[in-house]
Amino acid sequence: MIVGIDLGTTNSLVAYYTQDGSRIIPNRLGKHLTPSVVSVDEKGNVYVGETALERMSLYPDTVASAFKRSMGSDREYELSGRKYRPEELSSLVLRALKEDAEEYLGEKVTEAVISVPAYFDDKRRKATKRAGELAGLKVERMISEPTAAAIAYGLYEKKKDTRFLVFDLGGGTFDISILELYENILEVRAVAGDNYLGGEDFTKVMEKMFLNKTGINANSLTAKEQVRLYRQAEEAKRRINDADKVEITCLIKDEPETVEITTKEYEEECEDLFSKIREPVKRSLSDAGLSLKDIDEVVLIGGATKLQIFRDFFIRVFHKFPDTSINPDEAVALGAAIQGAMKERKEAVKEMILTDVCSFTLGTEVVMEYSDGLMEDGHYCPIIDRNTVIPTSKTKRLYTVHDDQDRVTVRVLQGESRLARNNLYLGELEIKVPKAPKGEEAIDVTYTYDINSLLEVEAKVVSTGETSKLVIKGKDNTMTEEEIAWYVSTKEPMDKAGAYGIQGLCARFVEKIQGDYNNVVGLPVGRLYQELKKLGVMEWN
Repeated sequence: MIVGIDLGTTNSLVAYYTQDGSRIIPNRLGKHLTPSVVSVDEKGNVYVGETALERMSLYPDTVASAFKRSMGSDREYELSGRKYRPEELSSLVLRALKEDAEEYLGEKVTEAVISVPAYFDDKRRKATKRAGELAGLKVERMISEPTAAAIAYGLYEKKKDTRFLVFDLGGGTFDISILELYENILEVRAVAGDNYLGGEDFTKVMEKMFLNKTGINANSLTAKEQVRLYRQAEEAKRRINDADKVEITCLIKDEPETVEITTKEYEEECEDLFSKIREPVKRSLSDAGLSLKDIDEVVLIGGATKLQIFRDFFIRVFHKFPDTSINPDEAVALGAAIQGAMKERKEAVKEMILTDVCSFTLGTEVVMEYSDGLMEDGHYCPIIDRNTVIPTSKTKRLYTVHDDQDRVTVRVLQGESRLARNNLYLGELEIKVPKAPKGEEAIDVTYTYDINSLLEVEAKVVSTGETSKLVIKGKDNTMTEEEIAWYVSTKEPMDKAGAYGIQGLCARFVEKIQGDYNNVVGLPVGRLYQELKKLGVMEWN
């Protein structure tokens, strides 16, 4: 059985596919949402979900939450004397969801499609996959949260080409994805977001307003008082949806403190958060080459989008009402379950192709030479820009910077900073070059990033033709080294089941027109699909 899991910052869900569509699996308490909270007591007993959340008020030092924000980092959480990495804590949540699903379905759950924020980089995605494996799940596929939501909303079944924007504001992460529909192809055009912005930040605004109005210093609060105040602020944030004002009462130093907060005051205090939301919206539209008027439909997902002040802000920005026909808390899990059904090739699920983009720029470190002859190292040279539709292949020519230089090291980096040290290191390769005066020897560095999340880096010495290659596995790829070597050498699709992968479409197109593979992989997928259809080589079997 393959299930779909939305591993969230605040809450997590698990769903499965039936003949009547996706269904959320209730946990052992009969609830759809399981808090992403873990507690470990002094005896080593582990508590997950509601029980762990309740323990937070009494034993805050034994509880961890919001650890999804730290996925892929070196941060550790200490619970009852033992240290846990974020993926270990996430695995405990996943294990609880797995057990709930097995109890409900009456059968073993061995595999899952797990959703991740679209803006998660390779390091965070690998940590998520590792969490699934620690929970006893086979994770062959991860799906971005906005794409999963789009599937759940049934947007891929629309009869005409559609451009739509998925706005995902969860508990701890924020994603914007612009997708375009071509018949049965769902193409991601651009993604942007903030891994440190979510509904919890709106709660902290309410918390800060309470402290400011009472004049209480946050540093003077005990751990229990901090937990108590946060929970009161969270409750007030939800209540303000239905009122012009709310009261927050919290016991501080054994004395009840009460303040009144109006909706207008709260909205004004949230303006900084709204400003942070505007920037990724602008960036994603710019990367996709679109304006707001080009967007046909907008979908809201994530619990924070249920806030009335957020929806008011949204309508002011987009001048249209969003699609809210599915519970925004559940859309991602439902879509992940449908993706699982596609993987199982269930007849009730419509065949489709999902494309993706590079969420971050891929490049290398270079030395810059200025007009006065001064040379400065540590600069970042982009090779594949962010939001490039994959598969893609790009080449950059680099030159030696020293006399008699006999080798060049290509450091493979990922990120947006102009300084190499601020970007994520993925690996490196080294290639020998003939000794010569600086600038006379050159190498062509080619990055090829495909739909299977493989990044192939090739360095070729222009004068001798000697080449060196490096293959970096990313995201959810599980190929063996032998399969990778075969795949890179043949450029053929690894998965021949069902609809052809995008890599396969490129190979078939090249075969038909006797063209250059490296030129074809750069075509927009919609155009590639239309050209193949005209040539009569589309065989969806």
